[in-house]
Amino acid sequence: MREIRIGTRGSKLAIIQAEWFLTKLKETFPELKAILVKITTRGDRHSTDSLDKFAGEGIFVKELEKALLDGKIDLAVHSLKDLPTEIPEGLRLAAATARLDPRDVLISKARKLAELAPGSKIGTGSRRRAVQLRAIRPDLRIFDIRGNIDTRLRKVSDGEVDGIIAAAAAMIRLGWADRITEYLSTEHFTPAVGQGALGIEIRSGDTEITALVSALNDKSTWQCIVAERAFLQALGGGCRAPIAALGTVSGGVLKLSGMVASADGHHIQRASEGGDVLVPEQTGKRLAKKMADMGALRHIIKSTSM
Repeated sequence: MREIRIGTRGSKLAIIQAEWFLTKLKETFPELKAILVKITTRGDRHSTDSLDKFAGEGIFVKELEKALLDGKIDLAVHSLKDLPTEIPEGLRLAAATARLDPRDVLISKARKLAELAPGSKIGTGSRRRAVQLRAIRPDLRIFDIRGNIDTRLRKVSDGEVDGIIAAAAAMIRLGWADRITEYLSTEHFTPAVGQGALGIEIRSGDTEITALVSALNDKSTWQCIVAERAFLQALGGGCRAPIAALGTVSGGVLKLSGMVASADGHHIQRASEGGDVLVPEQTGKRLAKKMADMGALRHIIKSTSM
């Protein structure tokens, strides 16, 4: 077997994720020869710019996708929440690893969200998190911050902000679960589509790589993320509106919860839909239609025009 080249961003978290995937591959295929190829993405180069500026553009994946299409790497390991629903022709999402905790978390100097004093400064680079935070604590001040997790945590330690909101999965993968102050309920903080899972992208016709990565595809995670991504795509996955979804599987039934908000956070709609795990895409599309009938598209159109 040829040496497999695994593409990854060069951030600390991305490398940990890619190394974990490589380890799992070698456990499954002991004779496998593989190396990591680090690639700098546009998102890494513009690490201080607001993410809203690039919503839907795939700024953490495009360079990896180009390397795939050019044959410089054989597969790319992504944080699945960074992968747009529109995938370039010639590539496909081939697997999703078992999802870690999909929730958002608060990291602060010991106080939980309900205990923070009015006017406390909370940092996040996510409009989705900001609008949901504003809905339950409108008295807090929200600061737009970027940078890797180390940088954001340092802002808490240095007192620049009183807390930050981050992904539980990122903190767990980095070995920093002990620094989490509070796990935030998905009832109030619906996570980003795909949050907590890794997505493995490959060239469409590569049967050898398909066989490798399929061995690490987690069935229930796959069913959930297919529904979530179908929901996002049906509502206009590349837009700037805060859209979130989380699927869960139990007893052959897939439950999908969705959230759509206006850009200013003044209007938040939530709904859920159940369906057969064998046809997850249909569940996503049904929930999108339900929320569109509730008026969600008005928020999306308003947000994209801002």
